[in-house]
Amino acid sequence: MSDIVEPTSEPETQPTGSRPADAVLPPGPVGAHRPAKDLLAEAVASAVGRVAAAEALDISLHPNDVHLERPARREHGDWSTNVAMVTAKRAGTNPRALATALVETLTADLPDHVVSVEVAGPGFVNFKMSDGWLHEALNVVLAEGEEGYARPDVGHGEKVQVEFISANPTGPIHVGNGWWGSYGDALARVLARSGHVVTREYYVNDTGGQIRTLGMSLLARVRGEEVPEGGYRGQYVADLASSYDGPDDVTAAGRWAAEHILGHIKATLESIGIIFDEWYSQASIEESGAVDETIALLAAKGLVFEEDGATWFRATALGDTRDRVLRKANGDATYLAGDLAYHRNKFLVRGFDRVIDVFGADHHGQVASLVAGVEAMGIDPARLEVRLGQMVSLVDGDEAVKMGKRAGNAIDLDAVIRDIGPDATRILSLMSSLDQAATFDLATVREQSADNPVFYVQMASARIGGVGRKARERAVVRAPLSDVDLTLLVHDRELELLRCLEELPEVVEDAAVDRAPTKVTTWVRKLASCFHGFYHDCPILADDVDPAVAQSRLWLVEGSRIGLAIGLGLLGVAAPEAM
Repeated sequence: MSDIVEPTSEPETQPTGSRPADAVLPPGPVGAHRPAKDLLAEAVASAVGRVAAAEALDISLHPNDVHLERPARREHGDWSTNVAMVTAKRAGTNPRALATALVETLTADLPDHVVSVEVAGPGFVNFKMSDGWLHEALNVVLAEGEEGYARPDVGHGEKVQVEFISANPTGPIHVGNGWWGSYGDALARVLARSGHVVTREYYVNDTGGQIRTLGMSLLARVRGEEVPEGGYRGQYVADLASSYDGPDDVTAAGRWAAEHILGHIKATLESIGIIFDEWYSQASIEESGAVDETIALLAAKGLVFEEDGATWFRATALGDTRDRVLRKANGDATYLAGDLAYHRNKFLVRGFDRVIDVFGADHHGQVASLVAGVEAMGIDPARLEVRLGQMVSLVDGDEAVKMGKRAGNAIDLDAVIRDIGPDATRILSLMSSLDQAATFDLATVREQSADNPVFYVQMASARIGGVGRKARERAVVRAPLSDVDLTLLVHDRELELLRCLEELPEVVEDAAVDRAPTKVTTWVRKLASCFHGFYHDCPILADDVDPAVAQSRLWLVEGSRIGLAIGLGLLGVAAPEAM
């Protein structure tokens, strides 16, 4: 592919509007096109039934039991199924023999848009499709638009709470505890688009030892003293101390500081498009008596005991590796006690069907006790999902970016956002899977080149904008879709772009089911690559382009705009019309 260059003129485009990516929207038009994948699954299930009847085999399949995937190599077809291998054993036949019978049956009555069916390997069945299924798919993209396209209803109205970040308000949010914020927000967007009712929540740890430590650190600065060992030494503490005029009490001082720090955290997160529906106070849980109520609930089930002056949860009875302290000998509730009361509130008071907690990898040891506690309260533990974000390292060229907070050498998330911008921050943090450790180089995303994934994707959006501006300059008006012949889209670059657009509903569904918004990131980058190739090899408004071809390509550009706007919207990233 050629190097990316900024367009000198620009795409015909409809206004993208300002509706958020996760807004509640009506379904697509009645009678909307059914995906080729669904039609193929029905055809295969029906063929299995006919083969079974003809050969007296004891098998039957529902279309949902038919697994279809896109072969890695195009020469193997557009779709492939392993249904013959999966069902052959219980059918008492050879997988390849069953596949051969299926191919013969399907060939005798080819499904719509299928041009050939072949047996491959030990029993795969491969389908080659006509270009018509892609032209039909583009019609669907254009008919349903940003609001209706790629809205798989896999949630069926399930009420889901996504809790993420929840960093202690003892300092500005930094890279170490804020990096996975984009994951939580993007996951919420994906879930909302796929039929879930989503609430984003931040659990504010505004009580306990860390708040007293913050107050101790603040008061030391107020008195002009050094912060004691183990305290918070960042410049932000000195800045807060200059305006503190409250009592000389570590708890009061700590809560005052936490309130001010929380305001800064909110502003930082809003700058990258993360807005929480709820900021839930840990102190409110403890002060309401909910912790005592929760401990009493566990005690009534024989799961609490006293030892060494402390109150313990018998977590080993529910699969944990050891029992856990709920209340210390000094009377303080532990983090676990508060967390169990908090989750009791989530499930039994506010009535969420499902709770997804996004924790850092350092919380790994807390998961088993939390799950055990949820089960002890009579809640199906399958309704609680804990996603652990693995360690992320940032480098700036050859220099490592430090993460620690108490020592005062943390890199604030604010600083990264100011450096590379909110869009780059979000895309960068959504490029790798949550469960994989990763290293990212900030120097790369400052470059305006194809090596910069943010620039590469947003340049595709800018090129789409450029086609529209060029069309307006030349007074070229996009004809009504009903008057345009989309079957003229036959160039390999056009077909690859169409294939990518057709995949989006499946990508959104997979991202929702697997809790993996990074799949949308991967798709967006693929769409950008396909569009850049199309832009380079398929002139749209050049003088020697047939007007009918130009019209079909203008509609393909519009379909690309819709797809890219949906994908970037799910990631919380802007789709610029110019760069």
